[in-house]
Amino acid sequence: MIRPDSALAPETWLHGVLSSKSVADGHVIRRKIRDIERFVGMDRFLEEIRLRGFRAIENRGYVIVICNQAPIRRLV
Repeated sequence: MIRPDSALAPETWLHGVLSSKSVADGHVIRRKIRDIERFVGMDRFLEEIRLRGFRAIENRGYVIVICNQAPIRRLV
């Protein structure tokens, strides 16, 4: 749930995350689930990830976003 008392508007937070150099370069980013929920909401965040053709995984309270469309191969 988005907290109405958060310092950043959802659009501002999303823009900050998705305009980073790591995203532009096709690398990987991670964000805490609680921050995603606080600033923009999980559904909205994942929709933005889908629109860009990126993939996201969740582990131990984090969402890891692979900011490219290259194949993913699990090693272990």
